[in-house]
Amino acid sequence: MSRFFPRSLFGQTLLILLAGLIVSHAIGSWIYTADREQAVRAVGGFAAAQRIANLTRLVQEAPREWRERIVAALSDQTLRVSLSSQPPAFEGANEDGAISRTIRDFLADQLPQRPALELRVAVSAFADQPFADWRPGSGPMMSPGPMMGRGPMMHGLGGFRDLQVAMRLPEGQWLSFATNLPDSGPAFSRQFLVSMAVMAIVILGISIWAVRRVTAPLASLAVAAERLGRDVTAAPLPETGTTETRQASRAFNEMQTRLRNLIGTRMRMLAAISHDLRTPLTLLRLRAENIKDQEERNKMLATIAEMDSMVGATLEFARDEAVTEPRRPTDLASLLQSTTDDMNDAGLPVTMEPAQPLVYECRATALKRALTNLIDNAVKYGKTAHAAINVAPKAIEITIDDEGPGIPEQELARVFEPFYRIEESRNPETGGVGLGLAIALSIVQTHGGELTLSNRPAGGLRVSMSLPR
Repeated sequence: MSRFFPRSLFGQTLLILLAGLIVSHAIGSWIYTADREQAVRAVGGFAAAQRIANLTRLVQEAPREWRERIVAALSDQTLRVSLSSQPPAFEGANEDGAISRTIRDFLADQLPQRPALELRVAVSAFADQPFADWRPGSGPMMSPGPMMGRGPMMHGLGGFRDLQVAMRLPEGQWLSFATNLPDSGPAFSRQFLVSMAVMAIVILGISIWAVRRVTAPLASLAVAAERLGRDVTAAPLPETGTTETRQASRAFNEMQTRLRNLIGTRMRMLAAISHDLRTPLTLLRLRAENIKDQEERNKMLATIAEMDSMVGATLEFARDEAVTEPRRPTDLASLLQSTTDDMNDAGLPVTMEPAQPLVYECRATALKRALTNLIDNAVKYGKTAHAAINVAPKAIEITIDDEGPGIPEQELARVFEPFYRIEESRNPETGGVGLGLAIALSIVQTHGGELTLSNRPAGGLRVSMSLPR
């Protein structure tokens, strides 16, 4: 079940709003239907009571010999009227309920008599024996009359289905009325369903927009955190949204500033230390020149030269890390081609597969240095270098193959560590201090890409540079 539950904050919030919308619509529809049915029955009850009062006055005022014909003419599909000498039996009806008393009081108010009118009223909640000639919705629409303005009476007349009234005329006869209140009609009409659907769509659309607006800063925060892992000098996060998201964005920007200052301080300290080491190395070189033992002097000078090379590489690495190069659109195919051409001009065995122009926003100088380091390593330790560039669905892939002995699988990750070299598979006499791959990896990561090494089945090493599109 949990696999169908959305995992994102946007999805969960929207699901909660949708569930609330469905529940509120269901409860509102139920309340509307119940209230509508009661209102319809109240209107029908008042109309029936008013009609009975009017017809009673008509029969009372008519001559006695006309009453039989008048009563026969008054009976129709919605109201059955009868005149008898005995009171009718109200079977299955309630004469003592609140609704019966309400209608009795209403009729007594409408029909003042001297002496007091003998009046019986009974109602039933359901029609056990409906009239055979009565059909829902048949007959003329009854006017509610002036008494419809009484709110308490309307409320009291909203809960019954059948109405039976009997009153004794002054001459001793009983005038009886029986009627069924009309049904309220379909609970959910087409117009009602369309209105509810339109309202739900509007509310849902507004909810989606509101939830998206509230959760958008959180998505931006996640993107910014991922970008920070690649580039500490990235632009600060806009402080927008709710109070909580603005506080989170502000804290994130402060953290990024502290990280950038910390890294800058470390890089400047590293550059300063490396620069200061040049002076004692120069003094050591001068003193080594005065040693008479030529073999010992040569060893000392070689050691000093190696230290000077390491210091120089460290200075260059620190300087490149401290300098922020702006990104600009660059043709990667032309950049790779120019790098291989420069090395070919220097007499190195480097080739490249032809490629179509491919514009990419990057730090061109830094990326060219990374390519140069990778191709130079391939030539030094793998005899030749063959470069190619391809476009994948989500990334740009640059591969550099060599024909060397490759690298042991357990060492593939360690070679990216600064100053780390594999003496068994790399000739120490070819030069280098072990910073080339570390520099290339740092440059690729600042572009949000990945740099991996793998041994080719046919022999040699493959360097894969993946840059996100």
